[in-house]
Amino acid sequence: MQDSLFETASGFQPLAARMRPNSLDEYVGQGHLVGPGKPLRRAVEQRQLHSMILWGPPGVGKTTFARLLANLSELSFETLSAVLSGVKDIRAVVDRAKDRKNAEGRDTLLFVDEVHRFNKSQQDAFLPHIEDGTFIFVGATTENPSFELNSALLSRTRVYVLKNLADSELLELLKRALSSDQGLKGEIRVDQAVLDMVAAAAGGDARRALNILEVATDLAELDADGHSRISEDHLEQVLQTSLRRFDKGGDVFYDQISALHKSVRGSDPDGSLYWLCRMLDGGCDPLYVARRLVRIASEDIGNADPRALQLSMDAWEAQERLGSPEGELALAQAVTYLAMCPKSNAVYKAFNQCMADIRSDPDYEVPVHLRNAPTKLLKSMGHGNEYRYAHDEPEGFAAGESYLPEAIHQRRYYQPLARGLEIKLAEKRDRLHEKNRTSPQKRYPQG
Repeated sequence: MQDSLFETASGFQPLAARMRPNSLDEYVGQGHLVGPGKPLRRAVEQRQLHSMILWGPPGVGKTTFARLLANLSELSFETLSAVLSGVKDIRAVVDRAKDRKNAEGRDTLLFVDEVHRFNKSQQDAFLPHIEDGTFIFVGATTENPSFELNSALLSRTRVYVLKNLADSELLELLKRALSSDQGLKGEIRVDQAVLDMVAAAAGGDARRALNILEVATDLAELDADGHSRISEDHLEQVLQTSLRRFDKGGDVFYDQISALHKSVRGSDPDGSLYWLCRMLDGGCDPLYVARRLVRIASEDIGNADPRALQLSMDAWEAQERLGSPEGELALAQAVTYLAMCPKSNAVYKAFNQCMADIRSDPDYEVPVHLRNAPTKLLKSMGHGNEYRYAHDEPEGFAAGESYLPEAIHQRRYYQPLARGLEIKLAEKRDRLHEKNRTSPQKRYPQG
């Protein structure tokens, strides 16, 4: 798809599209990136564009900025939507970019919207063409790139974080729309109080602010001076059906998601319930919340109360089976239970440390006594020799045995905390460690 993000078959463009800036000075917001002397501004001014990922919530100018980069750098602009496109579409864009470069000597900027929705193989399809300069790659995502994008793609791009616009920036944009030839110049009158309401309702989303203003113009009435004017009553009619902003894929309101997680971690059921309801009221996918609760149950509660994970899974299943609003009550039950559980991040810390060690350590071989021996040859090589079957040992525990490679047999990853069920687990761990220490059958006596 090329150069037609907003235009319809009739040629009509919504206000948000008509207000796209033509220069960096006209671009509203993201001063930390495009203000005087800032990194992206310097890259544009010095014609040193590079492939990048633009990470931020909807309506903060990711698409607008990508198009502006192409225009200012005199690049052809191509766009793909990860929701609608596949590898075939990627190949077609690559072919067009190569043909354009060979025939016209003109470079291409490829904008990929919602790039996090491409799977690994689709993301990998871009890599050779980013490396050989077939196009400048600009990906837009509302999700954390560290979690949703391949490390290979991240290594070939720079990540820039775009922020919600401040109310003052939204007001600047709204006033420009009312006075601009491309906007609503001379068509409408709006009092400052109404503009303030629009900015507040938009929640930092420039596109939403302009859309609210445009819809409200259809309700405008002539005032005593004969001018079309939007009143507070008109605006309230518009906002009655769109009071909240939330992407139904669960891709926005990072702060609310963070607030929910931290409220549960902080053992505050009221705060947890409040942020859950805020997210659901805003249109967040309840299944997205369910997935987050499962994560919280393992990360912040773990074995201090293993029932938290089961209850979270039950709530997820209830939401899937019943849908809304019945399933949402199960989510509320899970959230309040998780908030009141004893907390432990011992499993979370142990898992992260173990993964870090495995990535940095050599690939230690499996100790011979733990190896499988399904054939006579492997048995003759000693596989499984000296393995002690725990069920045949006193108390079902082979004291002195080791299940780690010899080089690291003294490492201890899991350290239960003195909270909830982990109090009992810690007591058992200490008792078993003492049995190992004093056993005459220690696997590695030097330890």
